[in-house]
Amino acid sequence: MADATTLALHRCRFVDFNPSPITALAFPPLPLPSPNQKPSTFGKQPVRFGTLAVGHANGNIDLCKWTGAEGDLQSSQAWAIRTTLAGPYPSKVDSLAFAIRHPGDLTTEAVPSCSELRLFSSGGGSELLEWDMNRGCVRRTISSEGGSIWSMSVNPASNLLALGCEDGTVRLLSLANDTLTQFRRFDRVKCRVLSIAWGPPSPRQTSAKKTSDDSSDEEEDDWSDTWLVTGGSDSSLRKWDIASGRALDRMGTDKIAGERTLVWSVGVLGDGTIVSGDSLGMVKFWDSRTCTQLQSFQAHGADVLCLTVDPTGTAVYTSGVDQKISQFCFVKISGGEKVNARRWIQTSSRRMHSHDVRALAIWPPYTPLPSSHKRQFPADVAPLLASGGLDMSVVVTPATLPTNTIVKIVNPISTSIHSTFEDSYHRRLAYSSGPSSTSAIKVARQARLVCCMRDAGLGIWRILKKPTPAEEEPDATDDIDAPGWEKVLDMELNVHTNLLATAISDDGRWLVVSDLYESKLFSLTSAPDGIIKPKRVKEFSSLLSAHLPAKSTSTGALALHFTPDSSKLVISTAVGSYILIVDLGDEKPRVLRRFDHHRHGSSIPGDRVVTGRAGDAENPAEDEESENEMPSVPIATSILRLATSFDGQWLASSDSHARTHVYNLDSIQHHCVLPSFPQAAQTIAFDPSRNNILILAFPDNSIQLFDVEARQFPAWAKDICNLPKKFTRTHDHILGVAFDPAIAGTSLKAAGAAIPRYALFWGSTWLCKIRLDDSGKSGQKKRRREGDKVDPTSEDNANFKMVTHYRPILHVDFLAPGELVVVERPLVDVLATLPPAYFVHKYGTS
Repeated sequence: MADATTLALHRCRFVDFNPSPITALAFPPLPLPSPNQKPSTFGKQPVRFGTLAVGHANGNIDLCKWTGAEGDLQSSQAWAIRTTLAGPYPSKVDSLAFAIRHPGDLTTEAVPSCSELRLFSSGGGSELLEWDMNRGCVRRTISSEGGSIWSMSVNPASNLLALGCEDGTVRLLSLANDTLTQFRRFDRVKCRVLSIAWGPPSPRQTSAKKTSDDSSDEEEDDWSDTWLVTGGSDSSLRKWDIASGRALDRMGTDKIAGERTLVWSVGVLGDGTIVSGDSLGMVKFWDSRTCTQLQSFQAHGADVLCLTVDPTGTAVYTSGVDQKISQFCFVKISGGEKVNARRWIQTSSRRMHSHDVRALAIWPPYTPLPSSHKRQFPADVAPLLASGGLDMSVVVTPATLPTNTIVKIVNPISTSIHSTFEDSYHRRLAYSSGPSSTSAIKVARQARLVCCMRDAGLGIWRILKKPTPAEEEPDATDDIDAPGWEKVLDMELNVHTNLLATAISDDGRWLVVSDLYESKLFSLTSAPDGIIKPKRVKEFSSLLSAHLPAKSTSTGALALHFTPDSSKLVISTAVGSYILIVDLGDEKPRVLRRFDHHRHGSSIPGDRVVTGRAGDAENPAEDEESENEMPSVPIATSILRLATSFDGQWLASSDSHARTHVYNLDSIQHHCVLPSFPQAAQTIAFDPSRNNILILAFPDNSIQLFDVEARQFPAWAKDICNLPKKFTRTHDHILGVAFDPAIAGTSLKAAGAAIPRYALFWGSTWLCKIRLDDSGKSGQKKRRREGDKVDPTSEDNANFKMVTHYRPILHVDFLAPGELVVVERPLVDVLATLPPAYFVHKYGTS
């Protein structure tokens, strides 16, 4: 059995962190097939999962990556946030759209990666933003020249972007050759253009004779767009001719006397059928040729804000203010005059959100292609429907059609054996408390402070020590109900973007915060009444600028970390991918060194570090001579994770390219680079009892141990890393790891018997204690070797223990030996800050 561990627990629910509502979702499009390709030659689309972009009401955009390994059909953790694009402050995200940067460079079966995509967003103003996803900043902006942007859509060929504007016009922007320019303006109508969708592209008619000179142009123009449809604020839809920019026809929706119906969402199918959702809760299907209504459904009790189409084009999902997601299927009907007649029917409805649903997206994405060029997807793997809204969490649901006759269908998120939309279990992805799936909560152990970062400010609380029975006075009954905490600081900062990182030193003397453009350092002093007073170090920004390239205009940071003795501050810059070591011990801070190793691309064949450079593993001193030389083509990456050993000797840094570098802080030199893994590390930390052991945890809940002194993975750690399925298949991925300070500095022999070495891993809904002893064997390893039937519970207790009493967890850390802090933010408390949800009494009303 496991050694019993008794901890004093502070269950903190006073932290007033509020996640931001979800306002937009987007999956990347797939490349168009060649129109000259015969349908019989189309292969089935391979099972890969694209990046999910999540737009928030505070202006941030989360880029979520699938946590499963290449080729795996299932992943219990689904999508996890990889990086966060910090929005300008204040701002919001109303619309998101992906486009392929160079469509001609990708094959039909390819799933574009972030480096092959362009991301666009609008936030209620007249500016369209294009994001640089590698550098995490805005790449360029362009004005709509028509007022606020209400809607946007990229055409299937990824060379045009349509904007629906406040002044009643549709404007087309050219995306050809990685540009963003005004291309055409349609005729103006007297309403706002609230929604927009492209019609199916048609194969361009080309002459039989082709010359080598014009072959490239013809390849780019294989498909041509002929029309698009918009939904307006005047109770109507309009079909537009792209060549002339004029309205071909108008389709009127139902309306209440004296009020206009708002058409919030539109979509187009491959056969030309138009789908619309409006403010009356109606979902309508239209014939694009005659522009007449085919069918109408009173599917919702309030506004239909979003819709998406199944990958096969035979199902439509709608949702909106009434929190209900409805499914419509195109099915055969029996009887009647027509043979094989089909109609749309509403097959099911589910309520998986507690407030308004603002966005829907489905993977694989749907492309409105003619039936002769329709994509073929594996029928034995369920599509995944993603939805998000005011309740802050993305919900992922398997969405196999009820008409599917295949017996065994794979559920990619492995929630149940059922995979149809009506019967399957959905998965609620945990909201992250900080950018790039980091924690916005920081703990200063020695000072007993808890710091929480918000969009443009932060708050600090002090955890009071609980008096021992000997210290309590017999007559002290007034403070029985007094809280064990007090708020000591609340700050609002002048920032250009939402805050990206914060850190507080262990002794409570230093506080640092950063947005995309500037890092700000504060010295903290406590007043007699316990209130903390911050004083800004004004020369800090100029101090950092002096050690950055002259062209750099930013001193912002993606990650900040103080060494355990509070003498040094480590900064990973938001622009340029530099690491700065700042000494805080003198009268004023000074930069000791700048490291540029994450900028080097020479050791990354195919985004994987196979072996380090010669200096990394063989001769560190030789490497130092050229470590700060700029590579000929530096790569763009984001250094998101920092960790230092308890004795302050080692520093580890991990970036979004899944590379981890180790530095020696005693000599201020680069030490080595680790072989990279298929995914970037979710969290990294050093074992306090063995300062040379670096622990890396990944979004798929796997862990690795690395000996930085020996520059190798120790053999004894293989059994420790072989974790039970209960841990690796838990639905929420790892967010962090904590260590009891009681094991810090203890020798191997002393710690072996008296103080068991263990790590406390944690996710949004669980805490897991894992023994890290050299002699430890995982329960799974024992069962496989002995071949006997063993009680899993007792085996898990040998080196592994998981509890699920606390949720949702924002942060876990130790204040002192045997004293644990668990910061929770119950969903009920978060929802209490929102306006009341839509609700209509059905019974007992007169």
